[in-house]
Amino acid sequence: MNNPLLLSIAHALPRFDLIEPEHVAPALDVLLAEADSALERVVGPDVPLDYDAISAVLDVAVERLGTAWGQVSFLQSVADTPALRAAQTRNLPRVTDFYTRLGADTRLYAKYRALAASPQAAALSTTRKKVLADAMRDFVLGGADLQGAARERFAAIQERCSALSQSFGEHVLDATDAFTLNVTEVQLSGVPADVKAAARDAAGAAGLHGYQLSLHAPCYRPVLQFADDRALREQLFRAYNTRASELGPTARDNTAVIEELVALRQEEAALLGLPSYAHVSLVPKMAQSPAEVLAFVRDLARRARPHAERELAEMRDFAATELDIAELQAWDRAYVGEKLLQKRYAFSSTEVKQYFTEPRVLQGLFELVQTLFGVSVIEEPAAVWHPSVRFFRLWRDGAGETSETDESGEARDAGGQARAVAAFYLDLQARPGKGQGAWMSSARERWLRPDGSQQLPLAQLVCNFAPPVNGKPALLTHDDVVTLFHEFGHGLQQMLTQVNDLAVAGISGVEWDAVELPSQFMENFCWDGGVLQGMTAHVDTGQPLPGELFERMLAARNFNNGLAMVRQCEYAVFDMRLHAEVGAVGSGIGPGTGSGAVMALANEVSAEVAPETPPAFVRYPHGFDHLFAGGYAAGFYGYAWAEVLSADAFSAFEEAGVFDANTGQRYRQNILETGGSRSAMDNFKAFRGREPKLDALLRYQGLT
Repeated sequence: MNNPLLLSIAHALPRFDLIEPEHVAPALDVLLAEADSALERVVGPDVPLDYDAISAVLDVAVERLGTAWGQVSFLQSVADTPALRAAQTRNLPRVTDFYTRLGADTRLYAKYRALAASPQAAALSTTRKKVLADAMRDFVLGGADLQGAARERFAAIQERCSALSQSFGEHVLDATDAFTLNVTEVQLSGVPADVKAAARDAAGAAGLHGYQLSLHAPCYRPVLQFADDRALREQLFRAYNTRASELGPTARDNTAVIEELVALRQEEAALLGLPSYAHVSLVPKMAQSPAEVLAFVRDLARRARPHAERELAEMRDFAATELDIAELQAWDRAYVGEKLLQKRYAFSSTEVKQYFTEPRVLQGLFELVQTLFGVSVIEEPAAVWHPSVRFFRLWRDGAGETSETDESGEARDAGGQARAVAAFYLDLQARPGKGQGAWMSSARERWLRPDGSQQLPLAQLVCNFAPPVNGKPALLTHDDVVTLFHEFGHGLQQMLTQVNDLAVAGISGVEWDAVELPSQFMENFCWDGGVLQGMTAHVDTGQPLPGELFERMLAARNFNNGLAMVRQCEYAVFDMRLHAEVGAVGSGIGPGTGSGAVMALANEVSAEVAPETPPAFVRYPHGFDHLFAGGYAAGFYGYAWAEVLSADAFSAFEEAGVFDANTGQRYRQNILETGGSRSAMDNFKAFRGREPKLDALLRYQGLT
């Protein structure tokens, strides 16, 4: 009872402040036993062929297990320690084994099939019919139709792939954390003052003089973008782009991990009777085949490449004539691009950043969400995993302050009416032991539980921005602001869902190539002058972003967009070919083939799609968490795929006005609230009244 992982958080909040590595194994002893017992009971005769009866036994136990294990995995991604990592690694096979057995249990599969064929199924709601259909599909993908040795091998593959994905992410995190570089102030000529101050603080914390650089985004990106010292830029670029590869320490080399993962995924597909892992990945997605995906991505690349080639030629010419850089290298591009941006549009990213203080940006974001979607965001105290983490609750209809939380954990307003719809944690700052990038994850789903109580969603929004320095508020780049809005878009779909069935609430059950729609949709508001006026305040003067500066930003919006789009297409083609054609790739990719085979494919794709050849030392696949540790295998194309949907969705707000509450309500009802309870295409057509068009994306990207 003293184990925080065994506390029910169906309504209360998790105790992140109390969870210790030694709690993991004892909690799983209890939770796995409960889940196994529930599985045995639900397939027996005592549980009738009834949707609610099955859910009351199985879903309750499995959800409790998933919630606790989710807390462990999440903490390892944001507050990694050797002890916590060891505890997770030791217990991962146990958890993987249960979920593999659950997904392939022939008795449970038979019971679901019988339920789907029963008279009761015809009377189920549309949402529950989709839950059953998804479950039938997932049983097949989980190996439930396999027998004998094939079934055993499938289970072994799941366990090994889970361990390999965990290792891949750990190698990237460790390689990132391991690199530091001590430099002098002279070497940091051109670097913004706040970045230098953070580097000075980092050196001081390490007991050193001068400045300490790292590969974490708040340091790495601005140094590449602003440092006049070309040798320094090259040193950091090389370190970043060789992370977790054979060009670094053997213990952190992801080469063998990639080889084995790709081979095991292909073997899994063969066991399921499908041509490749890409075909497996696409079964629950909108796209119908690898060929359709490749045609879509290559068409985008074809449209973007002329723009990318022109942008690259302009940078080369500018570098040679204005910056005395005779041959533009990969580590020069961010620096030269920033200088060209300043010259062409008369502003710098550093100038703009002074207007985006973290408090003001959050205030503007929350006000926009209230205007469009009718919810207010109120901060409250909560147990967190790091002092910089904050906790917020979402209230319906702009409700006021919280007065109390009742025994069920449901927040109420001053009048006693339950108005909370969700809550979320916000972890914005980069630090050692925290995974790179930005993401939204779920701590709890919305669910009308079998006991009749309403469980509300709880989300975790994570970014990696620079912390405050010199006693001033943290400053965000405009790119940081876009990232924050992106992740909050994911959070809105997770938190504003009105679906009460666990399997399709929030982002659950949403086709993975459509899951980026709400996130990319929110990015567009970062380019609206009215929105920016409400979320900017100069760090020193408090003045909002000047209109003339915004106009210059807007004019530069599509600066180097061709290069960015081509890069996205390059990664998507590499991902799809890696998982669709692995058996046909010339030298083959599998255990023992070495990084040469992986990089041969990467270079082949680069030659097809990109306007220039990357440096020979670049090993981007070795740090590509999305593909090998993040669930996007044969799915990275989804960013571009969903961007077609999101751009077209935002065009409805352009037509009606970006602050139009009626359009916001329609978007909320048809996209955010419905989530995975119906297909993404049906959601989109309900909102727009038609199928999506490519026009808006091409216009926003400047590719028309």
